[in-house]
Amino acid sequence: MRPLSLPGFVNAHSHTFQRRLRGCVEGGEYSDFWAWRERMIAEAERQTPELIRESYAEGYREMRAAGYTVVGEFHYLGFDGALAAADAARQAEIELVLLYAAYARGGSERFRQPSVAEYLRQVDELRRHGVRVGSAPHSVRACPPDWLEDIGRYAEREDVVLHVHACEQPREVEECLAEHGVRPIELLDRAGCLGPRTTVVHATEANDGELDLIAEAGARVCLCPTTEANLGDGFAPVARLCERGIGFCIGSDSNVRIDPLEELRELEGIARRQRGVRGVVSVDTLLGAGADEGAGALGLDRWPDIEIDLDHRSLRGVEQCDTLAALVFGCSADVVAA
Repeated sequence: MRPLSLPGFVNAHSHTFQRRLRGCVEGGEYSDFWAWRERMIAEAERQTPELIRESYAEGYREMRAAGYTVVGEFHYLGFDGALAAADAARQAEIELVLLYAAYARGGSERFRQPSVAEYLRQVDELRRHGVRVGSAPHSVRACPPDWLEDIGRYAEREDVVLHVHACEQPREVEECLAEHGVRPIELLDRAGCLGPRTTVVHATEANDGELDLIAEAGARVCLCPTTEANLGDGFAPVARLCERGIGFCIGSDSNVRIDPLEELRELEGIARRQRGVRGVVSVDTLLGAGADEGAGALGLDRWPDIEIDLDHRSLRGVEQCDTLAALVFGCSADVVAA
């Protein structure tokens, strides 16, 4: 039987170095997000351009084999590391959009730029090197309002995408309220960082008012359910996004799993458990989230296709009219033809 050609899956949010943490941060002292984050920062600090080039090429090959043909690398390991990530993507033959993170405070010293002007200079320099770059204020914890305002203006002026973590954890929301008197997505809106080029990553703690702001701005949300489950981040607000017509895409984030079909299946699984009914998100919408919405979030009009092995054991005996539903709800990434 001939393979089925589909648009390639788009991994709109990846921290590829975190792939190294698989299995070594489970249970015990890593019982919450913040303890895990300290171990993650320690891993980030040991990264060198050479290690990034080698390990990212391996990670990107794994993504490519799983059906991801594009990756949005949310990168906070410095300028030289960004160039190494671009080299790795070329080696692995995967399309890359480098979401270069702005970091004013917190985290590790190596994450930070001395000023927002220097951050924007580095973004321009990466673009001059031929790297497809998106702006990425890491979070409202890492970027104060004046940085957010400057980055928002830059993204609009240069017509580049803007990605930002927001409303991932209750403590993040509490600290934002204490410092700024508003919630994270409200602060992004006030700072001019919420618009049609914006992708808010996670939003697991977003309230209805914040989701309304996203909808009004024409922004998207990137959901990373395997990582959100692994880190105890809560449940993606899938049904509430659908109710508002908010576009959403997927990411492998910490890369504890690299399987776009598992990400998509979990989105509908979350919505079913939240609403107590089946079929909250259609198969077409899920496949769109896995491909078209991710490409839109990364500013891409074209990206490579993939082929599905219709002779794979997971699809044997499936009627042709049920193939796409069986793909999403009954298959893993090994159904992608090599």
